[in-house]
Amino acid sequence: MSDSQEKASQSERSDAGFERYSRQMLFGPMGSEGQKRLSRSRVTLIGCGALGSNLADMMVRAGVGHLTIVDRDFVELNNLQRQCLFNEKDIADNLPKAEAAARKLRLINSGVEITPLVADANHESIEYFTDSADLILDGTDNLQTRFLINDVAVKHSIAWVYGACLAATGMAMVIRAGGKPCLRCLIDSPPEAGSLETCETAGVISSVVAWVAAFQFAEALKLLTGNNEAVNSNFVTFDLWENRFHQMGTETLQQGCSCCVGHDFEFLSGKGSLSTISLCGRNSVQIRPRRAGQKINLAELAKRLGEAGAVTYNDFLLRLTVGEREITIFPDSRAIVKGTNKIDEARSLYAKYIGH
Repeated sequence: MSDSQEKASQSERSDAGFERYSRQMLFGPMGSEGQKRLSRSRVTLIGCGALGSNLADMMVRAGVGHLTIVDRDFVELNNLQRQCLFNEKDIADNLPKAEAAARKLRLINSGVEITPLVADANHESIEYFTDSADLILDGTDNLQTRFLINDVAVKHSIAWVYGACLAATGMAMVIRAGGKPCLRCLIDSPPEAGSLETCETAGVISSVVAWVAAFQFAEALKLLTGNNEAVNSNFVTFDLWENRFHQMGTETLQQGCSCCVGHDFEFLSGKGSLSTISLCGRNSVQIRPRRAGQKINLAELAKRLGEAGAVTYNDFLLRLTVGEREITIFPDSRAIVKGTNKIDEARSLYAKYIGH
């Protein structure tokens, strides 16, 4: 067989392996070449809640090559209204969201390599999580983490797609690999605590989650398949209840931006980071250990805490219930204290039961 015949044969075999994507490949801007590019792509998804679970589902069904899912949280009952990859058994099994999502996604498409990381994306870890990524997807629920994503993406020239939703409103924006304009051009700093509505106070309907995730996914698909001329360069907002849709141009936003112009990556450096953070819609606080890299043996901790309250644990987390407070502890020494949004109280409980 000649070299040209061998290459043609390899191409035919490759195209045959893409049969599941046939409807997607029939779309002109996609085609077989776009599908091949997508299958070689590596995406890091930060957050696997409402937006993140929808994004993960679409990326895996579309045939991305490798998806890394980073999420610090576990599945709860109020997630099921809008977080499409989870079910009641995940709650019964005390599964972290990253692991629960990965199990479902592998059943959907075994050809995609999926790496679930039950971890907190912070200034000490995010460069590792995004090291080989062609694209970062925002599935988070707070501006603190989004500014961190923005810093790492601008610093390393990685494209990323911002998305957020609340009540019936949604917003999204593409930050290209050049990093200009960036999210900090639009929102210079986090608002004062308590100054904005959250999903805990305003709620959220599932349709707006699906709309934002669909927009983010469409823009990601354009970037990963080389259809850069089709990428939306605007800041997009919409209200599904009031039937409003608006796009704002971003061409002149970066003038004087401390991040993409001044290259001051304050969140990535840790200056803008928090070791504690209140979780959206949860009446919960996350506590991170003071030193990175600390590990906890959950089996040993379960024995030590046996007299403190009701304890359950598995390979992924330990849960301690003390009165009206529920403390979930992860192997990396992180904890989520449920039943309070008071940081001082959460820190006190952490020190009392975990001790460092």
